[in-house]
Parts: sequence; structure tokens; C-alpha cells
Amino acid sequence: MSRLAVTEKIIHTKVTKGLSWADVARKVGQSKEWTTALCLGQMTATATQAKVLGKLFGLSVEEQKWLQVVPYKGSLPTTVPTDPLIYRFYELVSVYGTTFKELIHEEFGDGIMSAIDFKMDLQRQADPNGDRVNIAMSGKFLPYKQY
Repeated sequence: MSRLAVTEKIIHTKVTKGLSWADVARKVGQSKEWTTALCLGQMTATATQAKVLGKLFGLSVEEQKWLQVVPYKGSLPTTVPTDPLIYRFYELVSVYGTTFKELIHEEFGDGIMSAIDFKMDLQRQADPNGDRVNIAMSGKFLPYKQY
């Protein structure tokens, strides 16, 4: 048994039951974005959350314990992503990364945007020219310290 095996079981059961990530998130009591990351092996569940997921996905007690182990973060199998959708995020950072960096440093100073103290909201935005993907990301600014 491994965390990857639990993730694969969750995905398989989600598909066969016809669940949405929003359905799962409502049962867990967290956002669909965080819950999806949890179920895909990138976050750590509490015992209560693991039990809810256990009931929903038919996970054994052992499998529920794997959900409570701090995972190795970073889920991409290659340095440059090959999945077209994920590659567009890579492309976005390649093109606009220096702009993000420059504007954040100008506005906040020398530091980073946290991916730990972080929130994300993904919504469908209707548009007559084709629906748009609207992703809002909010991370705490962490300044570099002098010592």
C-alpha cells in the first residue's frame, strides 16, 4: 500500500460513482480546490476528514491513515509538463513569471508569495466568445529577513 495507490483508488471510485470534486468537498467541509489537492495526494487530511473520505470512497482504515501522512509535494512526473493544460501554466510562468516577480517586489519588497498560506478559487466565467477559466490565487507575502 502507498499514498499513490490510495490516490488511484479515490480517482477510480470518483469516476465510477460519478462524483464531482465539489460534491466531495462539501462532504469534507473544505473548498473544492483544497479538497481536490488532498485527494490527488498533495495535502494532509485530519483524522475526521480521512474518515469522511473513507466512507465516500470505500477506503480501509489503513488507506485512511495514508491520507493523514504528510505527502511529498509536487505531483508532476516531468520537469516540463507534457499534459497540454498543465503545460499552459508552465507557459504562463515562463512568459509572465518575471512580470509577477517584478510587480510583487515593487509592491511588497523582497520576498515571496506563500504556497503554504494560500487560497485558490477556480470559477467558470460565461463569455459570448467562449467561456473563460477564472482562477484567483491569494498567497501571504513572506519577506526575506536580514540576519
